[in-house]
Amino acid sequence: MRSGTPPTLLDVRWSLTGPPGRDAYEAGHLPGAVFVDLDDSLSGPPGENGRHPLPSPDALQKVLRAAGVSDSRPVVVYDGGDQWAAARTWWTLRWAGHPHVRVLDGGFAAWGGDVTSLVPEPVAGDFTVRPGGMPVLDAAGAAATASGGVLIDARAPERYRGEVEPIDAAAGHIPGAVNVPTAGNTGADGRFLPAAALRERFAEAGVTAEAPAVGAYCGSGVTGAHTVLALHLAGRADAALYVGSWSEWITDEKRPRALGAE
Repeated sequence: MRSGTPPTLLDVRWSLTGPPGRDAYEAGHLPGAVFVDLDDSLSGPPGENGRHPLPSPDALQKVLRAAGVSDSRPVVVYDGGDQWAAARTWWTLRWAGHPHVRVLDGGFAAWGGDVTSLVPEPVAGDFTVRPGGMPVLDAAGAAATASGGVLIDARAPERYRGEVEPIDAAAGHIPGAVNVPTAGNTGADGRFLPAAALRERFAEAGVTAEAPAVGAYCGSGVTGAHTVLALHLAGRADAALYVGSWSEWITDEKRPRALGAE
């Protein structure tokens, strides 16, 4: 990123099964980067709204200001290299109204510059959270998108088909959703595929210029955000995220669940 103002760097390394990202951050990070925890700081409490619901605007604003985020300063986010947490952070900041957010492609694993273990003391930022900067789906919206548009399930194929479910309380997928696993959005080097390759990949799932609506979900809205970022790179800036995802969908037994391949 070229700008007259240096970016605010956010280290959001995270793994669903651990170890804690803060441990990796303290061992070495980009100079000036501030660690922000996806579970504790960028998500609300898990419950009926899923495992990684959005935090309240006030809580999010407090976290981002403490990390030095300001309205007028660009933000660059990175994680360990799979770019799942970085994409969810990118999406959250964009949803909150920040206009200048970028993801370090390939994450910390692709960084070839200096690293440090010194923890900075950021100057408090002045960012004001303005919800609504990115389209969001609730459960009803996800069902409508699956019926009248293209709803992408970003999980691994075996979870989509309901053959295994290692995390959530029920297996399966939202009826009508198509499976486009997040892992295929990047190449062997961990970087996003070129835009043309992403467009071709999503077109095979029905995401064409004629598709009236496009959305994505996963288990809890993390890898789904990665797919939304990939859709943006492919030219679908209107792609919506079902933040609650499968972990919210299954909290209501009246919502249907599909098994197998569709």
